[in-house]
Amino acid sequence: MTSDSRRYLDPKVLDQVEGLDLQARLIVEGYISGLHKSPFRGFSVEFAEHREYVPGDDIRFLDWKVFGRSDRLYIKRYEDETNLEATVVLDVSESMTYRGTDVAYSKLDYARFAAAALAYLITQQQDAVGLCLFDDHVRKTLPTGTNPLHLKNVFAAMDAAAPTGNTGVGKALREVADALRRRGLVLLFSDLLDDPVEIARGLKQIRNRGHEMIVFHVLDHDELTFPFERLTRFEGLEGVASVIGDPEALRRGYLEEVQGFQRSMRRSCVANRIDYVGLDTSESLGTALAAYLAKRHARRRT
Repeated sequence: MTSDSRRYLDPKVLDQVEGLDLQARLIVEGYISGLHKSPFRGFSVEFAEHREYVPGDDIRFLDWKVFGRSDRLYIKRYEDETNLEATVVLDVSESMTYRGTDVAYSKLDYARFAAAALAYLITQQQDAVGLCLFDDHVRKTLPTGTNPLHLKNVFAAMDAAAPTGNTGVGKALREVADALRRRGLVLLFSDLLDDPVEIARGLKQIRNRGHEMIVFHVLDHDELTFPFERLTRFEGLEGVASVIGDPEALRRGYLEEVQGFQRSMRRSCVANRIDYVGLDTSESLGTALAAYLAKRHARRRT
């Protein structure tokens, strides 16, 4: 398969392709195949030892604290861990089922496609992927693995998840932090409709355990633009009561709240040295992922 597979990535067409494994291949091979070196490698290194500086060594690795104590120059040596271990943390709460009238996917389907594509990419580059599904608590986990059968199990678990519960991002992240035994990469896919303070605590706990993290904030285009015009009945999700309202009267205040919430989430991520990636379900998923991964790859090269 070549980049010509992009022609299959029209949302309406991709939605008709059966199986997350094939959908993931179409996205990766259509848009992300040019990244020959993994954009996720490079952070996972462990300190090995000190050795004395010799002319020609890279001075970036000089340990100035040791120099201050001993008045001698030492180089810090590191060794790469053998494999990256990435854990996909996917929100399968009821709010993720929302789908606007002018988009092909619900938030959950969009998040599934994105998570599956990155899981496929990671295993293609000989690294390991695990899975955590959550709503207001962790519902299902799969350990990290690299073989094709394991990846199929990851896809099957994502595909079979039936959203029912409320969103509990902060609690789920703390459970994930406690469960992960080896330092790795955590990929969160969620609409983040939870208490921002609780989310911030969860993010901080993940980082305090030494993991790198990327937050993919998935929102429907309707949530981002509030395109409604006539008197509308808004059906509540996750126990929220339904209301009837005039969109013209609500639009400005609503959009200010949404934009403020996005800024709050971005600030929490920046404060914890976490990548924040906003995803709009009306956008081409392949294009959005490729743009982020190219940016990340370029940043790591520099």
